[in-house]
Amino acid sequence: MLSYLGRRLLLSVVTLFGLSLLVFVLINISGDPIRLLLPPDTPQSAVEAYREAMGFNDPLPVRYARFAAQVARFDFGSSIQLREPALRLVWQRLPATLSLAGLAVVLAVLIGLPLGVVAASRRNTAVDAAITAVAVMGQSTPVFWLAIMGILLFAVRLHWLPAAGIGNWRHYVLPALTLALFLLGGIVRVTRTSMLEVLGAAYVRSARAKGVSGLAVVWSHAMRNAAIPIVTVIGLQMRFVLGGSVITETVFAWPGLGRLLVQAVYARDYPVVEAGVFVVALLLILVNTLMDVSYTFLNPKVRMR
Repeated sequence: MLSYLGRRLLLSVVTLFGLSLLVFVLINISGDPIRLLLPPDTPQSAVEAYREAMGFNDPLPVRYARFAAQVARFDFGSSIQLREPALRLVWQRLPATLSLAGLAVVLAVLIGLPLGVVAASRRNTAVDAAITAVAVMGQSTPVFWLAIMGILLFAVRLHWLPAAGIGNWRHYVLPALTLALFLLGGIVRVTRTSMLEVLGAAYVRSARAKGVSGLAVVWSHAMRNAAIPIVTVIGLQMRFVLGGSVITETVFAWPGLGRLLVQAVYARDYPVVEAGVFVVALLLILVNTLMDVSYTFLNPKVRMR
């Protein structure tokens, strides 16, 4: 286990280095942020002086070497737009994203897992067809459309829930359900497919022949052996909500990391974009490692090699 974690740590360092280089190059060739920060009528001499002070006149390799040295110290500099440490801005927005993402994943698992099991247990019935249709519709419907329809119905027309922002538990309902409805489609489909494969196995038929109840067969015998694909898809969903919930946060004006990154990209705020991408990459690497480690507990045949 320790050797495996050591290899993963080394691979993570290489991945973060490659990602930092890619993000740095793409951001720095996307445009000049100085013109966005200064008034349009600023004299060219003042523009050049400000660019020199910010270090934008240095060659790209020199700037990346300076950036890499800062990253090694977890120092991404200050936001060009807000004049605050970039990493501090990211840490301030991260709890809102994690709370929304965690709630959405929990709701998707609590709803999607039982629905997938029921669909597999009622194979080729009307119940199976209805659950599969709902799962496909939820997975194929655009997230922004779900968000807008939820706002129009529950916030504008019924006045049950707030339309945007963050505050008490009512502010979590619409964005969390929007993400959960999109996520549970994949969980339902993978759970159904994995359970169908396991329910047809010989040991399941033997357990039923011995008089074991249907619920015990499904949850005690079949679920453990069907869990690896289900855990994999849940991990993929977690990666989506951590790195791709930008649309949901933008529609609901949710003060999370995704919305911060969108605003930073528009403003060409290099330090904030680099710090945000770095933190998201760390979270995704952690999720991937936890998924791999969980496989050994779900199936003893899987070894960390």
